[in-house]
Amino acid sequence: MSDTNHNPTQAELDAIEAEADALLDAADAGAGVDPTVLDQVAAERDEWKDRALRVAAEMENLKRRSEAQQNDARAFAIQRFAKDLLPVADSLQRALQAAPKDSEGPAAALVAGLELVEKSLQGAFASNNLKQVAPGPGEVFDPHLHQAMMEQPSETVPGGTVLQTMQAGYELFGRTIRPAMVVVAAKGSGAKAQPQGGYAQASDANGTAHDSKA
Repeated sequence: MSDTNHNPTQAELDAIEAEADALLDAADAGAGVDPTVLDQVAAERDEWKDRALRVAAEMENLKRRSEAQQNDARAFAIQRFAKDLLPVADSLQRALQAAPKDSEGPAAALVAGLELVEKSLQGAFASNNLKQVAPGPGEVFDPHLHQAMMEQPSETVPGGTVLQTMQAGYELFGRTIRPAMVVVAAKGSGAKAQPQGGYAQASDANGTAHDSKA
């Protein structure tokens, strides 16, 4: 029997399987193969297949751990720099929100320039896996991504969902580096029943303003 500490290569596995198949074919053809030898070869083939499956599983786990470690290293390297750039993105968005929508001439060119800068900045963020979190009205409140700043009644969205995003949040490689600041619809709002989980579980019993920072 082969050394149990030796991990089979694909070539070795193919050779064992070919040998076992040949013996099985010979037995089927009535070639007088010793049943003991046949059983031994079949058992060895099964053992090598089992080892090959275990090695494949170990390699897949190693690959996943390596990818997670690489993501952690990249996130650590750029997280501080990314946080320093978030106020710049906020300022650009506030400037665009305050800009007149019907501007003409030089003012219109200035607004267009700001839009291009903001788009380029968000593109740079996305290429480095820094993703903006800006939930729209009606999205379920997620305490891992959102921070409830206040609670208001609403006739348009159900209670426990996001009513408005006051400031966009950001996540880096799936980790929240700044939660989105949101207004949440009060319990009983809208025509639908309050959804299960999410904000309903995160809110306290008495307050109407919540701080549920991730």
